[in-house]
Amino acid sequence: MAAIPKEPAEDAKKQSFWMPGNYEPTVLRTNQSYQACNDIMACFLERAKVEKQYAQQLNQWSSKWKAIVDSRPLYGSLMRAWQCFFTSTERLSILHSSISQSLVSEEGDRVKTWQKETFPKKMFCGFRESHNNETSFSRAQKPWTKKMKKLETARAAYHKACQKEKAAIDKEKQANENTEMSPEKQQKIAAAREKATEEKNKDRERYEKVLEDVTSYTPRYMEEMEAIFDQSQEEERKRISFLKQAFLSIHRHLDITNNESVKAVYSELHHTLMSIAEQDDLKWWKNNHGPGMPTDWPKLEEWVPPVKKLNRKKRDRKGQADRPVMIGGVKVRALYDYVGEEGDELSLKTGEVFLKVEEEDEQGWCRGVLSGGKEGFFPANYVEVVE
Repeated sequence: MAAIPKEPAEDAKKQSFWMPGNYEPTVLRTNQSYQACNDIMACFLERAKVEKQYAQQLNQWSSKWKAIVDSRPLYGSLMRAWQCFFTSTERLSILHSSISQSLVSEEGDRVKTWQKETFPKKMFCGFRESHNNETSFSRAQKPWTKKMKKLETARAAYHKACQKEKAAIDKEKQANENTEMSPEKQQKIAAAREKATEEKNKDRERYEKVLEDVTSYTPRYMEEMEAIFDQSQEEERKRISFLKQAFLSIHRHLDITNNESVKAVYSELHHTLMSIAEQDDLKWWKNNHGPGMPTDWPKLEEWVPPVKKLNRKKRDRKGQADRPVMIGGVKVRALYDYVGEEGDELSLKTGEVFLKVEEEDEQGWCRGVLSGGKEGFFPANYVEVVE
């Protein structure tokens, strides 16, 4: 039930279960399993609240709209069809309310009772199972740990003796190659090398003896550790088996696919889905997002002279005297389309004939009167005098 561990690190041998103290994850697994039970209960109690709230919302929706439908002037099969929605909803509400109650009273209580029986506690020592595993593993590993420490000491001594012998051999070799060194000194160096070799052999014998002792004890150590571990595994197997059955029971409560009310809802949904018309959808897409869309294809666009925006304040300051009025007006023809931007500006269509009643001012604007009688300003460079 505990989380699956990550891949072992590079120095996997040191992390091996058999190494001193590495049984702790198995001991802690009991605490983690207990916490997992708490999480499972919290998770599905929250789901029970969701089911209860959903049942209440279904009832509220049904009650609201049933009252509205009863006051509407519908009759016959249409009325019965509409009312059928509320009947089905009430059945669904009862079903979800029942699921909520089952998750709390049946599954929640069952898991809680099982948890209390499965994880008995020991005074001041946490869970009894964790305490027993810790004690048993520690007792089984204690002799092994001592032997391993003794082995490590013997190994270190042997390796150190090997290192000394290697240094003595190198020194002897150099002495033999030195023709100037006296025979007495060479003999002394040779004796030191022999002593180093003798010490190395003694350390090796001790190392081999300790290793033999460890090797002979290993089967017993493994047997005791595996027996304790297998017992822990069996307790964990029981927990996994129980929670598997609990999950299956929860699934049976949540699985509403065989309920007649739900079947009716999904039957209507299936009918709606079968009414989907592929060709109609494709045609709509073609006309709204494809080749069927209306398009302004490229065409020759005539040049239109720029228009300087009319400064009305400046025009008003000049006064009417500076802008002589043309008696009777002069006929002009619009050379380009123009859309008036302000309420006192005229909108023109190309070819439209109207009267210019005031000469062009310094801003390039004139005043005119359309055939419909509307008077206003227009850009002087957008018209020509009609001969």
